[in-house]
Amino acid sequence: MLTCALAVAALAGALLAGGVRKPALVGAGSVSATAVASLLFMQRGARAKKPVQAAMAVMALMFLVRILVVALGTVLVVRAGASVIAFVVAFFVPYFLFAAVEGAYVHALGRGPGPTA
Repeated sequence: MLTCALAVAALAGALLAGGVRKPALVGAGSVSATAVASLLFMQRGARAKKPVQAAMAVMALMFLVRILVVALGTVLVVRAGASVIAFVVAFFVPYFLFAAVEGAYVHALGRGPGPTA
């Protein structure tokens, strides 16, 4: 739920960006899509025998995917003659929030039911 709320907030912020709306939408949309995909894959991996390792593998893979998305987005924004700074800000500000949510999810997976005191 938190990831979806952050995605909506990032897209709403990009829509309010004024003259740099298009590159901001490219940045916010691409980071939001990768964040939602990342958490969906993490949830599927939660049923694995080692859910923390599965979630970490998803985080590593999605980090590599995001590197490619940033590169492709930068190329698209430059070719369109739009503001690269707006794209970068709209991508990386929500990215760090999404990374915190993903990290909290992985941390929660590691706190499974254990012996009680």
